[in-house]
Amino acid sequence: MTDYAALVRRALDPDSGPEFDRRVRRQGDRLADAIEAGAFDNEAFTLGLELEVYAVDDDGRLAPIPEDVFEGPAAKELGVHNAELNAPATRFDADGIAEQARRLERDLRATRERAREHGLEVALDAMWTVPPAEGGHAYLDDVDVEGGTDDGGPGVPGSGEDDPVVVARNMRRDPRYGALDNETVRRAGGSIPFEVPGATLSFRTILFESLATSIQPHVQVPDTDQFPQYHNLAVRTLGPLLALSTNSPFLPADCYDADPETVLDEGNHELRIAAFEQSMNQGARKVCLPEDIETPGDVVEHVVADETFGPFLREWVDDDADAGGADEEPDGPVHVDDCWEFDYKRGTFWRWVRGVVCGSAVEGACDERSVRIEYRPLPTQPTVRDTVGLQALTAGLLCGLVAADHPLADLNWASAERSFYAAAEDGLDADLAWVTADGERTDDADRIFEEVFAYARRGLDEQGVPADLQDRCLDPIEARRERGLSPSVWKRRRVREALDEGATLAEAFESMQREYVRLSREHDTFADWLD
Repeated sequence: MTDYAALVRRALDPDSGPEFDRRVRRQGDRLADAIEAGAFDNEAFTLGLELEVYAVDDDGRLAPIPEDVFEGPAAKELGVHNAELNAPATRFDADGIAEQARRLERDLRATRERAREHGLEVALDAMWTVPPAEGGHAYLDDVDVEGGTDDGGPGVPGSGEDDPVVVARNMRRDPRYGALDNETVRRAGGSIPFEVPGATLSFRTILFESLATSIQPHVQVPDTDQFPQYHNLAVRTLGPLLALSTNSPFLPADCYDADPETVLDEGNHELRIAAFEQSMNQGARKVCLPEDIETPGDVVEHVVADETFGPFLREWVDDDADAGGADEEPDGPVHVDDCWEFDYKRGTFWRWVRGVVCGSAVEGACDERSVRIEYRPLPTQPTVRDTVGLQALTAGLLCGLVAADHPLADLNWASAERSFYAAAEDGLDADLAWVTADGERTDDADRIFEEVFAYARRGLDEQGVPADLQDRCLDPIEARRERGLSPSVWKRRRVREALDEGATLAEAFESMQREYVRLSREHDTFADWLD
């Protein structure tokens, strides 16, 4: 743990921040100048996707994922129970959407086969509620401490040799994760509070963020001059799209201090939002809706101006890096490899919509210099088809709104923010905000969702996606609205039924969760469960 602790202390050292900020500023200026010069313009839209999952054992309990599982397509994530699958970018057209689905299906199948060799199942779910034997809170709060106070308590992390460094036992052992963890714990004074209806908790690590998993559609915008329009419209679509996808209404039962009726009556439909925000928003407002942007360069400037959090320098982890920070500008076009510190800081710019510069080349669409939207609030869905359906809905809606010059951009930012948090709390019953095609402000859910799906189809038309593929993608998601049933509503109803039959809260969660995992494996879409 010594090298790990030493790197964490370097990140917490006040002297590291100014050099990190200097490099971020210089790298950001290069990127912004290149964007302004048109170097990040491309030929066509592309799509990409991140899908986060977790593992459970034969009893349905949360379980760590063995190292050899990651010899396949899965990548590691924050918790030792987490994994991530990535669909590489494709053109945003019919073939591209189909390839996104094929790649996710293939990689999920391969990851499940490797996990099953260890008696594990990979769950496509947004929040685990059946903890390992030691319990949910104990698992998430399990830490080692190097250094510490005289009385044996963990104390507050710091940069001095005798200051404590917290190591969460169930977090991936990556010093960059450790730097963010210890910075957050330091800002929180040694313990991070977490409060949602029915639960008042505290943790000595940010690991409770790993309760939740997400999907993240990516949409690369070829004309950077239009990027602000796409970005700002994305913010205004967050409420309706989150309402359609809510899937994390419960924590593990042992995390609650209220009676089951309170948990059901007052609980949110999407606890992932609260878990991420409260785990990281300590002494700084890091996880939130982004501000609107006015110019393409703002996507860089907002990252540069964001508060520095757990700074890291490239040469600490890259033996080939220049310890002096490479003050001479690299020759030729700017690439993300030239901007290591900027890219690291972009990874701590935790906005629910995030602009990202540089990416992967897609033949006939874009090179490695591109600008994309990461749409980050959507929880992991029950099936791959549901996941790709939400991806198509998100990308289609953004393209359709822009193509139609829809006035949704006139919705003020504060109303969009309220709509988003209302969806997190109340799901499909939320008080949402919208501006119709006629320019009329409305909170009528029927009118809102009618336009959401109509303009998503308009955008898919613009990208040459045929009607039958549009139906395959969108119909299962639209069925949720028609039936008033999102995954979170289904979970709450199953728990209510179990409680009415005399189950404890923990028993109700376990029966619901096991049924969810089974149905997720057996059906093509969530809508099929409801037939």
